Amino acid sequence: MSQKKTTLGLIVGNRGFFPDHLCQEGRETMLKVLEAEGFGVVTLTPEDTKFGSIESWDDAKRCAALFQRHAEDLDGILVTLPNFGDERAVADTLKMAALGIPVFIHAFPDNIERMTIKDRRDSFCGKMSVCNNLRQYNVPFTLTSLHTMDPESPAFRAELRQFGACCRVVRGLSGARIGAIGARPAAFNTVRYSEKLLEDSGISVETIDLFEVFGRVNRLADSDEQVKAKLAAIEGYAPCQGQPPEGAMLKMAKFGVVVDQWTRALELDATAVQCWTAMEEFFGVVPCTIMSMLSESLQPSACEVDICGAVAMLGLRLAAGQPSALLDWNNNFGADPDLCMLFHCSNLPRSFFEETRLDYQDIIGGSVGRENAFGTCVGRIRPGPFTYARVSTDDVNGQIRAYLGEGEFLTTEAPSFGGYGVARIPELQSLLQHICQNGFEHHVAVNRTEVAAGLHEALANYYDWDVYWHG
Repeated sequence: MSQKKTTLGLIVGNRGFFPDHLCQEGRETMLKVLEAEGFGVVTLTPEDTKFGSIESWDDAKRCAALFQRHAEDLDGILVTLPNFGDERAVADTLKMAALGIPVFIHAFPDNIERMTIKDRRDSFCGKMSVCNNLRQYNVPFTLTSLHTMDPESPAFRAELRQFGACCRVVRGLSGARIGAIGARPAAFNTVRYSEKLLEDSGISVETIDLFEVFGRVNRLADSDEQVKAKLAAIEGYAPCQGQPPEGAMLKMAKFGVVVDQWTRALELDATAVQCWTAMEEFFGVVPCTIMSMLSESLQPSACEVDICGAVAMLGLRLAAGQPSALLDWNNNFGADPDLCMLFHCSNLPRSFFEETRLDYQDIIGGSVGRENAFGTCVGRIRPGPFTYARVSTDDVNGQIRAYLGEGEFLTTEAPSFGGYGVARIPELQSLLQHICQNGFEHHVAVNRTEVAAGLHEALANYYDWDVYWHG
């Protein structure tokens, strides 16, 4: 599974009694930057309107119609103002297009040495008028950190990438479908959630009982071509630590085939799986390797039917285009208050590890028998930066809440089993206070990229969730 190119609709604002030659230069510059950053673009051409810009009602109608024709392709809109720009034309375009996707407002900076009537932009002022109109039209939008920015600067390019992440999250979560495989484990009240609140944000939950999953597994012959292909994929995914129990790899392969068939049939974007401990007691393996393989292929899979954990994993995956994992806030690490150990049993995607192996799940094995607990992915997480996020439905207050931030996995070793990493998070203790005081779960989604800004913009501005950005 791959992530398609992010495509933006480009609006070049113009205003006739300002220097309109700046629109031609500005449009060409912005198109060059977008191409260099890997974005697809839908925009008017100089054959459609003067310089491919908009400054009238007729221009707005042409641009809105163009965007509507490409509605399935567009992930966001970039409004750029090489001069003051016509605020009504910009606002009318967005109102008529009615795409409900993120909008990024950019203004070119003036050059203090070119302030005559021939070259003066006044975009500094025009941006305020555009934003005023968008507020009147109730169109949410995203601003650059500096009021005006050179589009070729590294700072703007970085913010453009953040906006791209925001667009992918908004586009991907709107209409997202999450699969719940099995019932919530009885011992995990912490992962309770509201399907109705998620549905109100456009996120649907599809369910299947473990009884049905095991029934479908039992119908698969050992010689089934899909089963043989999945078995070969598991054997090539990671080496085994020692000899697996007889039949364990085949059970994992059949379980993987059933999950693949179900997720394809319902076009699911992510899953959350019942593990503790029905899978081990009544089937004889842990689902971790299959879940790891799903997450590695950009189809996030969360433990313990943690649907909101899967939503957070999906949000991070959409923002980053890289696999996400679900971890426990698990241990303090020595006396440094900014260090902790993030851990799971584990089903972490293979790319998270320095190296990994398939092994026994020691925690569950102690209660259901070690021979019934094979199939975890064990190893230390590779060092490097990461973004963490948690989504939770606050049923009492009728809202969805989230927190997010960034940290770094260290090279530090730790005497641990499962999948683990020692993490440094600035002001960790205040984050832990926030988690506990607000009743967030002990699970946290993690992605090995830095995308907190784009994810925050999507969830807080375009979904209107209650989002805390730590640090």
